[in-house]
Parts: sequence; structure tokens; C-alpha cells
Amino acid sequence: MKICVVAEGCYPYVIGGVSSWIHSMIRSFPNIEFIVLAIISNRDGSGKFVYDIPKNVSGIYEVYLDDYDWGKTKKSGKRTRLGDKEYRALRSIILDQDVDWNTIFEMFQAGKFSIDDLLMGADFLNIVKEVYNYRYPQIVFSDFLWTMRSIYLPLFLILQTPLPKADLYHCVATGYAGLIGCIAKYFHNCALLISEHGIYTREREEEILKAGWVMGIYKNIWIDQFRKMSLLAYTKADKVTSLYAHAKDLQIGLGCPEEKIQITPNGIDVKRFEHLPGKTKEDESYINIGAVLRVAPIKDVKTMIRAFAFAKEELSALKLWIMGPVDEDEEYAEECFELVEALGVKDVVFTGRINVTEYLGRMDFTLLTSISEGQPLTILEGYAAHKPVVATDVGCCRELIYGNDGIGTAGILTHVMNVAELSTAMVELGRSKRKREEMGENGYKRVQKSYRIEQMKETYEQIYKKLGSDYNASWPQGVLEAED
Repeated sequence: MKICVVAEGCYPYVIGGVSSWIHSMIRSFPNIEFIVLAIISNRDGSGKFVYDIPKNVSGIYEVYLDDYDWGKTKKSGKRTRLGDKEYRALRSIILDQDVDWNTIFEMFQAGKFSIDDLLMGADFLNIVKEVYNYRYPQIVFSDFLWTMRSIYLPLFLILQTPLPKADLYHCVATGYAGLIGCIAKYFHNCALLISEHGIYTREREEEILKAGWVMGIYKNIWIDQFRKMSLLAYTKADKVTSLYAHAKDLQIGLGCPEEKIQITPNGIDVKRFEHLPGKTKEDESYINIGAVLRVAPIKDVKTMIRAFAFAKEELSALKLWIMGPVDEDEEYAEECFELVEALGVKDVVFTGRINVTEYLGRMDFTLLTSISEGQPLTILEGYAAHKPVVATDVGCCRELIYGNDGIGTAGILTHVMNVAELSTAMVELGRSKRKREEMGENGYKRVQKSYRIEQMKETYEQIYKKLGSDYNASWPQGVLEAED
């Protein structure tokens, strides 16, 4: 059996989160051949892997969302014109009316025209004019036309992607990754599994609504594009997984058939956190707060710093450790460094990329201030180390902290971007060793009961095996093994 993992903007280029999950899954099935189809922005990031690729990965294929020379035209100067069937299919996708995806797949995979020819040609122009007159006559047409070209460029590039054969395409999101899975299913008659850690459509919607590069009605046009792709993935998938019950409800609301969805919680290797080094002599005079994250806007590190500054005034023994890479968004990271300086707050440490097991045992509790999450591995890893958490109410954090298992509370939940609540929570846990120990123990019991990697592996073995058998793919014996 061969499995193709399709990932957008993460593995194997970015440490943590979904990337860690993908790496763990591949290593969990050492006797299964995997290939990776990685969607990245452009060729500037090509080959810049931050993981040691497992031996059972036979190939890594890159797909670029921005990968075309807009100046290229045919020597004749004539642009390609579509046939009637192809024109109707293109019209259907742009108007989002009874989209003829099969014809769309066939015309792009045939590769008989350049994307530049299509976007700059008469067929695309005429369809855009129709959409404009029908829905958006109040805005400037030239702006609208170029926005439509920028929206459809990455989509068309994805549609032209050569796809390696596999028995199962495992797409770790809907969106562009899910679209690739749908194309592969159509041409290769393979199984299609969609696994969402966050709800892709909702995450893109949040990003676009907050973005400064897209304004007014164009925000809605971009959002509709992502909804269109996600609905296709939900429709064509054989199985869709989500991390927790509320995520399943969101998927259903976005058009995923309920019978396709299976809740599959994340799991971690609890044993990896059994014998961690404890506090150093220097640490003994501090109450250490550990934030394991990528320094990026979605993690809202600025709110974290502001909240810590207020908490530090109340409880001077607090020390904040921001642990993770700072090179994903260097401009944002620099703004965070400058904020620390501007506030004059002491005892904030940016460690850069680390081995979390070398630091987590030194922490008194962990901290997460994200504005969007799925089921954060950093909370589970903290629990495995008997550390409670202060976290924002995003994704599965409420369930992880309060549980529905009778175990008890394992941290403090706050609202998103609420400096006062975060500051108060840090002070509350900082002042009470008893509370930290009780909540930390509750977290440990919760992760042992429901979020162990062994449970996750067994669940996905069953899914892989079932989907493989449905499509007559062989399943070798003894494929499930413990990680190194």
C-alpha cells in the first residue's frame, strides 16, 4: 500500500503543530510506503526541510501556489480559446453554479494551454465580465478583473499539478490540499481521506477578515473561493476526520455529510516526558511560564507579552520562556522583540527552536494565547509533564482544560486577546503551588486516558486498512510499531 500525504504550508518545512503530527504518523507506520505532496508559496522555499525525512518516505513532491511567468505568451501571439464544454465548465466554477469539476479536472490535467494564456485571454475575460455585471457592478472593473486573476492563479496551478499514483491520498486539510486529493481520486481511483486539525475554511476566513491586503467586497470573494474548494473535498472524500466534537459540528455546517466524519483525537508519546530534567539552581528563584510556539501572528505573541508585563508587576517572580522558531515571520518576530523593549519588561526569554523535553520539566505551567487552534499538541505535552496550562478559548482548549471525563480542571481558560484575563490567570497560578500541582495532575490523568499516541495510531491503522481494502490495496502485516 502506498499513501500520499498532502500538506499545505507545513510539513516538512515548519516545526511543530500539524507538521509534528504528520511526521509522527509517517514514523508510526514504518512498513508502509509514503510520499509527500507539499504545497508551498513559491520556489524560494524549495527543499528547505527542517525534519529528517523518515526512511519510508520514497519521494517529496513540491507544488507552488505562485509559479508562473506572467510575461510568457506563445510566439504566435494568439491565445488559446476553449471549446464549448470547457468554456461552460470554466464558467460554472467562476460563477459557482453546478460546478462541472470533472471537466475542469480533465481540461487542466491535459495541459493543452498555459495558465497565462487562459487568465489573460478572451474566455476568462468574458466570464469575469458576466460575473461582474451580475453581482458586482458597483466596483471598479479593472480592480475586479485583476483580483479574479490573482484568486484563480493558484487554483489553476493546483489543477495542473502532475499527481503521483498512490492507493490512498491523505490530505491534511481541505482547501488546496483537498482539491489535489479530489483530482487524484478522479484520475487514479484511489481512496481519499481528509484530516482537519483546524477547520480550514474558518481559518482562512479569519485571516482574510483581518488582512490588510484585501479590502471590502473582495474579502467575501476570497472567502467564497475557499468555501468552494472545501465543499468539494467534503463531497468527494471517503472519510473525514476531526479532532473533537465541536469541529465535527463545524464541518457539518460547512456541508460535510455527517456519516463521513470520525472524531480522531491527537495523541502524544507520554513516555517521552517521563524523566525530564527539573529546575536548575537559577530556576528556583523564578516561577517559569513556558510558551511553546512558532512566533507568528496566529499565536498572538504580542498579547502574551503585554499580559505578562502586567502579571510581572503583580508577581515579580514570574519568568516567561517563549520557546520556538522566530524565522517563520521575521517581521512579526522583530515586532515582538521591540515590544518587550518598549514595555521595559524583564525576564522574557526567546529561546529559538528547542527540544521541548530539555525545557518543559523546568516550567511551572504552560501558556497558549493563540487566536486559532485545533487540538494543541503543546497542551498535551505539558500535561504529560504534569504542567497545567493557561490557554485561550480556541479549538479544543476548553475540552482539554475542563474535560468531560470527571477528572477535573487542568488549567485556566481565557478569552482571545484578553490581556486582563491572561494576566490574572498567570498571577493566579503563579501564586498557588497547590493549584499548579492539582491541575497538573488532572492534566496528566487526562492525557493518559484519552490522548496517547498508541490510541491515535490504532485509530488510523483501522482507517487506512478499511479505505485500502475498499479500493483493493494490499495491507501488510505488522505495520503498526512504536516510534523510535
